[in-house]
Amino acid sequence: MRVLVTGGAGYIGSHTVKRLEAAGHQPVVLDNLSRGHRASLPAHIPFYALDLRDTSAVTTLLVAESIECVMHFAALTYVGESTEQPLRYYDNNSYGTISLLLAMQAAEVERFVFSSSAATYGQPKNVPITEQEPQEPINPYGWSKLVVEKVLLDQGRARPSFGCAALRYFNVAGCASDGTIGEDHDPETHIIPVVLQVALGKRDKVCVYGDDYETPDGTCIRDYIHVDDLADAHIQVMQRLVAGDARFYNLGIGRGYSVRDVIEAARQVTGKPINVEMGARRPGDPAMLYSSPDKAKAELGWQAKYTELGGIVETAWRWFKNHPDGYAEKK
Repeated sequence: MRVLVTGGAGYIGSHTVKRLEAAGHQPVVLDNLSRGHRASLPAHIPFYALDLRDTSAVTTLLVAESIECVMHFAALTYVGESTEQPLRYYDNNSYGTISLLLAMQAAEVERFVFSSSAATYGQPKNVPITEQEPQEPINPYGWSKLVVEKVLLDQGRARPSFGCAALRYFNVAGCASDGTIGEDHDPETHIIPVVLQVALGKRDKVCVYGDDYETPDGTCIRDYIHVDDLADAHIQVMQRLVAGDARFYNLGIGRGYSVRDVIEAARQVTGKPINVEMGARRPGDPAMLYSSPDKAKAELGWQAKYTELGGIVETAWRWFKNHPDGYAEKK
């Protein structure tokens, strides 16, 4: 299948491109490179430096490349930034997706896989989080994703030939198992890369925000899903999409690991001391968040292969120790 991967030069997008090729599909990438890295993609992959809000240009691309499905990863993803610049997030994440859907409609492309977010649940009352949990975002980032989910439902009702899926998940982690591509954000806020940067001497310490939560070791517990497992879930749902589908899945490993667990796993994997500084809680941080992947397992046959934290950290370390400056194309 010929698949357009938007945001395909980003962390999750580039890994999905790699997994699509391995599964026998033909990926085409669209990315404006505002936060992605061209170096994360093989030279032979068709690449278009476009903005999703240019509906006409995206329509032309879809037709020219005979696209059969769109996987949509192109989004701004910093929660704090979204509270400071909400209009930017609605413009890029919500309107950008609407522009993409308009282009798909014009080009008669009917399959759409949306990389949504568990941030649409806000602060859920029940853990593990199922798809029945009320969606009540607490920041513009979460709302910008939920808006798209509502648009997809409405488009499906209006266009019976349209089939879509939205995948919701928390903390994506790890890197390609062969070490060829990895994670490179600026600024970096994800806990595993931050801890590994301490191991590399690129940071003095890692700050732990709160050690008095009602968890076994006092630190927050989160669900960590390996980026390759996440990519495979997108591929599996794509291969099952038919006209009229509107599928929604939570993805994860079904349990969580604490911040202290992450730090200790990094010490074990790297053999390096990790300096830690305890800080105050951050407002709005729930003690425990992790998803139930039961629906995805039942309907897609999908389940995470990487379920042990040490294995996830090991793949990340393989990338970071060999690429301490990432793709070395900082803007």
